[in-house]
Amino acid sequence: MTAEWASYRLDFKFEARTSRESMRHKDTYFVRIPRQDGSGYGYGECALFKGLSSDDCPDYEAQLSAACANPTEPSAYSSIRFGIETALINAGYSTLPSTAFMRGEEGIPINGLVWMGDKELMRKRIDEKLADGFDVIKLKIGGIDFESELQLLAYIRSRYSSNTLQLRLDANGSFTPENAMAKLELLSSYDIHSIEQPIKAGQAEDMHRLCRLSPIPIALDEELIGTPTDAKISLILDYIKPQYVILKPALCGGLSGATLWADEAERRNIGWWATSALESNVGLQAISRWTSMRGVTLPQGLGTGQLYYNNVISGLYLRGQLLFNNPDIDFEIPQLIWHR
Repeated sequence: MTAEWASYRLDFKFEARTSRESMRHKDTYFVRIPRQDGSGYGYGECALFKGLSSDDCPDYEAQLSAACANPTEPSAYSSIRFGIETALINAGYSTLPSTAFMRGEEGIPINGLVWMGDKELMRKRIDEKLADGFDVIKLKIGGIDFESELQLLAYIRSRYSSNTLQLRLDANGSFTPENAMAKLELLSSYDIHSIEQPIKAGQAEDMHRLCRLSPIPIALDEELIGTPTDAKISLILDYIKPQYVILKPALCGGLSGATLWADEAERRNIGWWATSALESNVGLQAISRWTSMRGVTLPQGLGTGQLYYNNVISGLYLRGQLLFNNPDIDFEIPQLIWHR
C-alpha cells in the first residue's frame, strides 16, 4: 500500500488578517490512498501552515513523498501524520465508531469567527454573525489599535449581555509579558469567556504567571505546536496550567496527537476544544468527525469551511451555529497532478 500527494492553493474570499500576517491564499496538500474495497480513493489533507507550523521546512515535499511510500509508519511531521491518518480512515484501513454527526443526525456547535479588519468592517462582520444565529463569537484581536478593539467590545456588550452572547478572544501572541496583565484587566470588564495565546509561545514562566493571575481564563494554542512528548505535556499542563487548550490536529501531532492532548487535559480537569488550522473541507471533516467521537459540549472552532472560493465540495454545511455532515455527499477533489 502506498499513497500519493498533490498540492492545492485555496483562495480566500477576503483578506484574512491576524496579528501575524495577512493572507489571500492558503497552500495545502492532499493525499490519497486506494480504498480497501477498490471503489476509489480515501483522501486526507496534510494541512501545512507556512510560517506557523513546525513542519514548515524546505524539504517538506520530500518528507511527504517518504511518508507516502510507507503510510502505515507515523510521520514525525504533524500535518503529514494528520493527512495520512485521515486518508487511511477514509480508505477503510482504520475503523472508527459511527457517530450521529457522521450519519447526519446531529450537528456540532461551533463559534462564529470574526476576522480582523478596520473597526467598521469588524463591526459589520460581528453583526452578520449575530444575524446568522451565533451565540458564541470568537474575535481575533491585536491587528488594530487596542483602544479600537475595546470600543468594539463595548459596542457588542451594549447590545448583548454575557447571558445572550459569549465572547472568546484570540490574541495570537500579540501582547508582551510586560503589558499583558494590564490589557487583560481592561478586557475583563467585557465578560470575556477566554483569551487564546495572549503572549507568544515559548515563554513558559511568563505564561505560568498569566494563567495564575489573569482575570480572564487563558487558552493555549500556538504553545502546543509540534508532536507531543511527555516533557511538553508536563510543561504545558502541569507547570503553565492553562484553563483551556486549543487542539489543531494538523499542528499538534495529527489526530493521534490531539487525542493524547485531550486525554491528558481531561485527566487534569483542563478544558479543551478543537479548532481548524485553515484546512479545506477535507481536513475540516476529519477534525469534525474526531470531535464528534469525543462527546464534546463546548462550542468548537470548526467554522472555516466557507472561507474559500474554491473549497473542496463535501457534505459539510452550516445550519445556524451547528455544523452538519451529509453522509450521502462525497468529496469532489479537483483535477490535480499526483506525486509519489
